[in-house]
Amino acid sequence: MAINSQAILAHRFDDITHQYVERDAILYALGIGLGADPLNDTELNFLFEKNLAVLPTMAVTLGTPGMWVRDKKFGIDVSKLVHAGQSAIFHNKLPPAGSIIATAQVKSLTDRGEGKGAVLTLERNISDAVSGTPYCTLTQTLLLRADGGFGGPAPERQPTPQSPSRAPDHRIEFQISQRAALIYRLSGDWNPLHANPATAQAAGFPRPILHGLASYGIAGWVILKALAASQPARLQRLMCRFSGIVYPGDVMAFSIWHEQNIIIFEASVGDCKVLDQASATLKVTS
Repeated sequence: MAINSQAILAHRFDDITHQYVERDAILYALGIGLGADPLNDTELNFLFEKNLAVLPTMAVTLGTPGMWVRDKKFGIDVSKLVHAGQSAIFHNKLPPAGSIIATAQVKSLTDRGEGKGAVLTLERNISDAVSGTPYCTLTQTLLLRADGGFGGPAPERQPTPQSPSRAPDHRIEFQISQRAALIYRLSGDWNPLHANPATAQAAGFPRPILHGLASYGIAGWVILKALAASQPARLQRLMCRFSGIVYPGDVMAFSIWHEQNIIIFEASVGDCKVLDQASATLKVTS
């Protein structure tokens, strides 16, 4: 059964209001690994409620439409769906607690061909539910591996960040806790693939895997840690492709390059590249 591309493109999402408190911001920071050294003052800024700072990437957890793709009217084979990439533009810093409203829309659905899958992009805008202040624009890329060949337009070739041939300006290793996925899921992603060994094995993995968005949050923190840890609001944009599987307990090795006002980065676990086509932009301070 082919996917119903017309139903996907015509789908309209309800606006979602999401209230969060300081505890949620702290849980998010713990979920991506801050606090391994509880005496680290920089990390404690995101973990202690007094004058709490919020990691900008926490926006990915707010106002999510959930697993809307499971609706049978779309005809998507969800068992073959992969979260392939994530990008965000951060407009203003998130307060430690507040109420947001999220609006979502399908931006595109393209056809890579029979046996090659389809690519669906979803955009979500997050703003303050009271003042209307825009916080973040998120773009999620989903690869529908079993749903190509439906006759849709082919994907346009997009310029992607490429790692320079010279040595990185920074090399940073990030040790992921064995409990990382169990903590990160408390920020709202309850997929048992990240917690239940039996579910992970049924999906072909030896054990539960780390959430892609946890890897994304780790990347954001590593960039800030290297360049602007005391000024999280400087993170203006962050994008990456999820090119490999990350497990709790892994060590992610980041290579970071400065290319004018753009930061290019990639991450590997051992010999396997797990984040690529990745870049970040920091706001210039006066």
